[in-house]
Amino acid sequence: MTEFDTIVIGAGMSGTTSARMLADAGQRVVVLEARDRIGGRMHSDRSAGFPVDRGASWIHGIDGSPLWELVQALAIPTWEYTVGSFQAGGRPIENFDGDGRPLDAAETAQWVSDVAAADAALAEEIAASSPGDTYLDVTERALDRSGFAPERIDEIREFFRHRVEEQCGAWIGDLDAHGLDEDAIDGDEVIFPRGYDELPRRIGAGLDIRLEHVVTAVSRSANGVTVSTAQGDFTAERVIVTVPLGVLKADRIAFDPALPDDVTGPIDRLGMGVFNKIFLQFPERFWNAESYVLRALGEAGEHWHSWYDVSAVSGIPTLLTFAAGPFGRRMQALPDEEVVADVVTALRRLYGDAVGEPVAHWITHWGDDAFSIGSYSHLALGSSHHDHDALAGPVDGVLHFAGEATWGDEPATVGAAYYSGHRAAERILGRPVDLAAFAAGITAREQQTAAG
Repeated sequence: MTEFDTIVIGAGMSGTTSARMLADAGQRVVVLEARDRIGGRMHSDRSAGFPVDRGASWIHGIDGSPLWELVQALAIPTWEYTVGSFQAGGRPIENFDGDGRPLDAAETAQWVSDVAAADAALAEEIAASSPGDTYLDVTERALDRSGFAPERIDEIREFFRHRVEEQCGAWIGDLDAHGLDEDAIDGDEVIFPRGYDELPRRIGAGLDIRLEHVVTAVSRSANGVTVSTAQGDFTAERVIVTVPLGVLKADRIAFDPALPDDVTGPIDRLGMGVFNKIFLQFPERFWNAESYVLRALGEAGEHWHSWYDVSAVSGIPTLLTFAAGPFGRRMQALPDEEVVADVVTALRRLYGDAVGEPVAHWITHWGDDAFSIGSYSHLALGSSHHDHDALAGPVDGVLHFAGEATWGDEPATVGAAYYSGHRAAERILGRPVDLAAFAAGITAREQQTAAG
């Protein structure tokens, strides 16, 4: 007899979700997590006395979102912060032109209008694109027909490039023309003042989660599956693999028998992007208190281009900026002090001597993280939206995959991780799992624990 009904590899959002649903259904479940914490790419660093979300930060669009419904059911506080999808307008943004000069209200309105016009043309070019076209190809075609002056085209070109970097962690020329098709935002976006990893930690509370258990091999046979770690082997009837796509692409887990082409094909074709965060705290605020974002356009924003005001989390003036795609890979190889100095130099080009020396900083290195090897998946040239869902399996009825890379509707999001974990649990149980009842079960357990 096997030790467990189901082994779940990974204690991130998808892993804790599937494990909790299966355990609630009466299954014997164990979660094997390589890290020394729950959450995976949801990593809220509280070492400074307040949360710094080194990993996921946003729910991108709360309208009709089951993830948002879970957050509300668990009474987790959120703050509206509707710019995480890299918008040109919609919220107060301090824009600067290619020379670092602030745009006035009329210029800002023109800029937002220009992006809207270019996006409309871009949608037409994407619809008319052919297999093999990159996102760079279709954006250039849209800009060619825009009729804008060269300097305006340059600014929108940079905007498109940076949007791909922030949304996908990839170079615009490596993204398929349809790579942002699923990037629709319905409703406001929100962030989490108590830290986003509150979600997987509360979902996972009380589960049998073995931390610092690095899985090296998964073997399947007529008798079930065996999962190997340095702490020993675990046997079960089936397994759910929720490790990030970067780990699968790097062959960090040996599968015996080898995975079929239906799964290895998507693993090979899909891309894994790099998206790193740089948080800087300053002694004083030098930007407008009402601004959501500070944004350098064109040449001034070639590298560092957008800074997000997240001061409300700590009560200390704090800006968050990003290094993504090839730029992110270069930056994560540098000492933190060099990165901070480079960001401050870029800010001083916009604000001059008003920019003080940072009093604290946090910098991520997701591309070097052994347990993710990147930040999130994207539609690389040659891949399709079908690849995301095909990656989920199952294989031989016993091997399932979950995680943001396995959900085609909105990959690269926490929502995708949540929904894919739900799907894996439903497939194993052979019946629907009601999400409202799932949330109610979490709160009921918490109340019982609090009552002693």
